[in-house]
Amino acid sequence: MANPSPVTIVNVGYKSTNYWVVSAGRSRLLVDIGYPGTMGTMLANLKRMDVPLEEIRYALATHYHLDHAGLAQNLKLAGVPLLVLEPQVAAISLMREVMKPEDQYLEITTNDNVTIACAESRSLLGRIGIAGEIFHTPGHSDDSVSLLLDDGSVFTGDLTPPGFAWGGEADVVTASWRLLREHGATRVYPAHGPVRTLS
Repeated sequence: MANPSPVTIVNVGYKSTNYWVVSAGRSRLLVDIGYPGTMGTMLANLKRMDVPLEEIRYALATHYHLDHAGLAQNLKLAGVPLLVLEPQVAAISLMREVMKPEDQYLEITTNDNVTIACAESRSLLGRIGIAGEIFHTPGHSDDSVSLLLDDGSVFTGDLTPPGFAWGGEADVVTASWRLLREHGATRVYPAHGPVRTLS
């Protein structure tokens, strides 16, 4: 059996949000999916970073807010399946309710998504050559998930940084970070700001 391709990570983000492409050779996963109405920008950034759209096996939103999932349906129509974790299902319709006409949001259909439990994520990712797992990590929102690769890289979306949560959110945020640390997270790839070491 051939050795698996090493994982590479590139940022195709814009408008102050990072959109990460995790690749194992020519098999790729897009983590966070772009603002509504910006498909042209997303396609241009993918091309600039030499990421063919047809090589993206799944698109994954860390949570269903407009800057993280706004292009989900556009990408589906372009042939990229939407990977949805069970804790996220209800959030898709909630996001639709806050959209305005000027957002140019294309409503996400729910009958054709790839919906799995977090416990199934390692197997699914393995089938596309990526060693890792997706965890439910509430804190910023109830539907937030994080992709943790076996090399310690973790894609956390807007999960509040450790030590910055307060009030009733603090315990939930602390528990999410504890879960990620216990499973080997060492380098954080957030949706906003630079990559950082998890202290």
